[in-house]
Amino acid sequence: MVEFIANYKSLLIYVTLVILSVFILRFLTKFFIKWLIKKETNRLSDAPVRSMKMVKMTLNLLWLVLGVIALSAVFVDRDKDKLLVGYFKTASYIGIVTVVTIITATLCNLWFKHRIDQKITDDFDPTTYKFLRYVSVFVICFIGLLFGLMAFPSLKSVAQTALGGAGVLALIAGVASQEALSNLVGGLFIVLFKPFKIGDVIKITDTMVGTVTDITLRHTVIRNFENKMIVIPNAVINKEKLINYDLGELKCCEHVELGITYDSNIELAKKILQEECENHPLIYDNRTELEKKDGLPIVKTALTKFNDSSITIRAWAWSSSFGHSFTLKCDVYESAKKRFDEEGVGLAFPTRTIYMANANNPENK
Repeated sequence: MVEFIANYKSLLIYVTLVILSVFILRFLTKFFIKWLIKKETNRLSDAPVRSMKMVKMTLNLLWLVLGVIALSAVFVDRDKDKLLVGYFKTASYIGIVTVVTIITATLCNLWFKHRIDQKITDDFDPTTYKFLRYVSVFVICFIGLLFGLMAFPSLKSVAQTALGGAGVLALIAGVASQEALSNLVGGLFIVLFKPFKIGDVIKITDTMVGTVTDITLRHTVIRNFENKMIVIPNAVINKEKLINYDLGELKCCEHVELGITYDSNIELAKKILQEECENHPLIYDNRTELEKKDGLPIVKTALTKFNDSSITIRAWAWSSSFGHSFTLKCDVYESAKKRFDEEGVGLAFPTRTIYMANANNPENK
């Protein structure tokens, strides 16, 4: 044993130093990241803990890989030393590029997040900043990937071409699907031309109505009135005809319609519906000065349709916003029903009259 130690003393010292170095580096990484997370958490409520943990995992993996490569030098021939040095440099390069990419993307994301919060605090539209945050983080990660590919000789020319300028777009177009590109272009069109922005209430179909909460590179997120999140690809939403209740004037005209029976008093039904609308606290007076001078009512009512078993009367009730119009409509339905019951106006429901041929014929009994 003594002879073995004497013969391989230098190698044993080398192995011990490598293993000790790996453990020390992993310990220092753990200590530094833990200290950094604690410091940033005390300073910022939204500290990027997840990103710091990713940096920790990357560095720990890097130290382990470098340690294995360094230990491999003990078991391979000396003519392989140059190859091991190449592996060591490649692993170090990829590890450094990964850490730098994660840190840069995190700092960029934090900067945009603070700008978005500032815009919201100052009551400005944060849509552009939210979209640019996704674009910036994607570009940083994509460039980091290209730099990482440069570590491999077979892919170095491709990465250099892509980093050259126009090659970036060509490479994206080559590897991305047509649908993904359509969604990306659709997101850019939404941000540039602003048919809607974050916070707007939009209606695409009867089942897709809600508030826009986010616009990403791929899709737009809408929170409906049931608090469910609807995810719509940007390429799809750009092709649809939609209603933006917050674009331009916010006031909204709601059609409050009720079906009454044919034997009901039409004038009384119109009067009740008009009064219930005008007495509601959310009603909006949309009359012009001339209409006010002429004494025209705030809410216009009219008979609009003859149905199979009912007559439809409609009130044009204005409110200051789409949300108020929905509340007004629901309240008026309830109060008008009570008034109709009190005044003897019948609300129609589907009925059918059946005539029996030769009903009095004894042979049919």
